Parts: sequence; structure tokens; C-alpha cells
Amino acid sequence: RLRPPLQKTGADFKEIPSFDIFDQMVGSAIGAIAGKPLVLLTSTIHSPSTLQIITEFLAKYPGSRHVQYDAVSYSGMLLANEAAYGKRALPQYRFDKAKTIVSLGADFLGTWLSPAQFNKQYAENKKVKGDKPELSRHIQFESMLSLTGSNADDRYTHKPSETGAIALALLSKLGGAVAAPALNAELAKAVEKSAAALSATKGASLVVCGSNDVNVQLAVNAINEAIGANGTTINWAATSNVRKGIDTDMVNLAKDMANGAIGGLMIYDCNPVYTYADGAAFGAALAKLPLSVSFNSTMNETAELCKFILPSHHWLESWGDTEAATGYISLIQPIIYPLFKTRH
Repeated sequence: RLRPPLQKTGADFKEIPSFDIFDQMVGSAIGAIAGKPLVLLTSTIHSPSTLQIITEFLAKYPGSRHVQYDAVSYSGMLLANEAAYGKRALPQYRFDKAKTIVSLGADFLGTWLSPAQFNKQYAENKKVKGDKPELSRHIQFESMLSLTGSNADDRYTHKPSETGAIALALLSKLGGAVAAPALNAELAKAVEKSAAALSATKGASLVVCGSNDVNVQLAVNAINEAIGANGTTINWAATSNVRKGIDTDMVNLAKDMANGAIGGLMIYDCNPVYTYADGAAFGAALAKLPLSVSFNSTMNETAELCKFILPSHHWLESWGDTEAATGYISLIQPIIYPLFKTRH
């Protein structure tokens, strides 16, 4: 963990004695960027108070913007939902209400979206209850073994490039006006069985997909419409706020940095030099910016290239609030007093 505020001097960093001095130095640097826009780059933020502070801060600097970047992107789902439903958001999935679950590469018990929440829901319909128990049926299509796939009732493997074809074939079997692509005999039979199972439990079926391709996710949305999932196993009334990053926003930011169109970049809770697809080019552009500030709490690959570092509190040292699902607000209080010279 980083302990005090730091300023880069040559290849090294020196400690800044106080927060007031740090604020004056960064304030002077902002004044010297000649009206070029400031950009605040963060991971997804779903704290209402933090988002309000960001809005108030950016309002002081015309042309500035907030870019949210997720190392594991759900941009394809967000843009597909915006195109299909007019909401750039993720719905709440209700695996506990599903009698048939078909997953196209979504490891929802292990890594996909909100596995802790989904594990509890999934287990509800896998328990033997009463004299005539009804257990949910889970069909998994995937390219490599996942925790979710290892728990499936039926599991089928395929090439990663075939995810879209499987989604279209499934949509075609469910009455969608799309041409069914060619699949090998085993996958074609698996799609037919899956479509039959989904049709038999309309209104209590769910299809999820781990692809980050907008077109694949549009096909999945159409499948869920065909099986009556929206309003039952998919809840749009309280959308999920845990992923908001859009890939093109990050691409445009990287281009603006390389072209000298950005005056300053402030970075919090992300490490794009390490995690971004073209992290090396991003880092080279970052090092040339007139102003760069890291609020990350560790000396990671991105912080090393910034001109100023003001480490944030650890989350166990922090007050805060969160709205992970729209309408559900929680408060956060610290467990311990801050150990070092850090600031929220």
C-alpha cells in the first residue's frame, strides 16, 4: 500500500508533506493546462454520493468527462440492452424462478456478473423438497470447463467462435425470424433439446450468455422475449449497477490522449496500463500528459506513470454508500481507523 501523497520527480517519487500542499500543487497544474478537458477515469462506480461529487467537480471544467472502465467488460450486454429496451443497464436475473436455465458460456456460479447472488438463487431449485420435488434443469454450452458447467445437467462443448451460431440456432428453433446457421450434428441436437425444454417452461425459463459481442447479446435478448423471461426470470424494475463501462469510451479516451486532446487524467480504482488491451500505448500517452493523478492505493503499473499520487483509503477504512441495484441503497462504515496518510 502507498502511505503518503507523492509527486514524481524524474524517475523517482518524493513525499508531499500535507494534503493542503498537494491540493495547491494539483490546483496549479489544472490551471496550467490551458482549458484542455480533464478526464476522470474510474472503474464502475455505484455510490450515489460519489457520483454526485464527480458531477459537481466536472461541472467546473467545461468539456471534461467521467469515463468508467471495467477490466472485465460487459459493454456488449449494455449496448444490446440499450438497443433492445432503451436502457443501457443490466437487469437482475432470477435463477430461483427458472425451471429451465440455458447458459451460453456464462459462468454464473463462478465469475459472471454476481456469482454470490446467483449461487444462492440457483441452489433453491436444486434442493429436493416434498414428496414430488421439481428440480430445475440446467443446460450449459461452453468452450472450456467452468464451475457452472461442472454443475450442469447437460453440458455441450464448442469452439469459442460458435457462440453466436448457437444463439441464432436456438432463436430460430423458438420461432425467431433468423436463418439457422449450420452446426455439427451433436450441437444441432443439443440446440433442439434446449429449445424444447425452454418452450415447455415458458415464463419460467432463462437464457444467459457470457459473450461481449453486441450482436450475440441481441440474439439472447430475442430468445428471452420468445420464452417469456422478461418480468419473471429477468427483472428490469431494479437494474444492476455493478458494470457500466463501455469499450468505445475507453478507445476514444486512448485516442484523445495520444492526439494531445486531453489536458489531465485522474485515475481511481483501475489499472489500465496492466489490464487494457493496448495498455502499453495507453501508458506511453499517459506519461506525456501535462497532468496525471492517481488515487489508487497501491503502486501499480498505472500509478508509476502518473505525476501525482494521492492514495485512497482501503475500503475497510472508509465511509460510503452504494446502490448496486437501482433503488437498494446501503451504507458503508469503516472497521478500522486509517493506518496511513491516505484520503477518501
